[in-house]
Amino acid sequence: MKDLLNYLDKFHPLGDALQNHLLQVVQTREVRKKDFLLRAGRVCESIYFIREGLLRCFYVSRGSEVCSWFMTEGDVAVSVESFFCQKPSYENIEALESSVLYSISHAELQFIYDNFPEFNYVGRLLTEKYYTLSEQRLFSMRMQRAPERYAYLMNYHPHLIRRVPATHLASYLGITLETLSRIKARR
Repeated sequence: MKDLLNYLDKFHPLGDALQNHLLQVVQTREVRKKDFLLRAGRVCESIYFIREGLLRCFYVSRGSEVCSWFMTEGDVAVSVESFFCQKPSYENIEALESSVLYSISHAELQFIYDNFPEFNYVGRLLTEKYYTLSEQRLFSMRMQRAPERYAYLMNYHPHLIRRVPATHLASYLGITLETLSRIKARR
């Protein structure tokens, strides 16, 4: 749990009272490979910090799974709209590896924002970080060709190429498995 506190403290110093409160309310959860943290149609009631492991976020479109995000050690995992609006999710979150997570409920997070103002800085900076990553992904999908998207992944997230099954990687890149194989063969 100390690793989570250290991570959050890098965004903004956490007071002793907040650290003690987090130690009391943050839950540690272990999930096995192929376990679901969230299924489409259910409300995302917790936000997760990944201590170890690999998760994927995906939705189903026209009968096919579409991977929209991968989350690894040090990342936050959440169905954004479902969690913050407390409405049913269109996304699924599944463990691709056995994982250890820290979780906090929506209600508890709201309590922390209300009672520990310094945590609002942490929340804002984390939101900025992930919004920026989302914008980069959106730009990549709209403006880059498949080989450029793969090259970006190779340069900035090579661990994903080693850890994520090719079918999920192809879906994430918006290409077929055959196209992914051709791109890899050219490298």
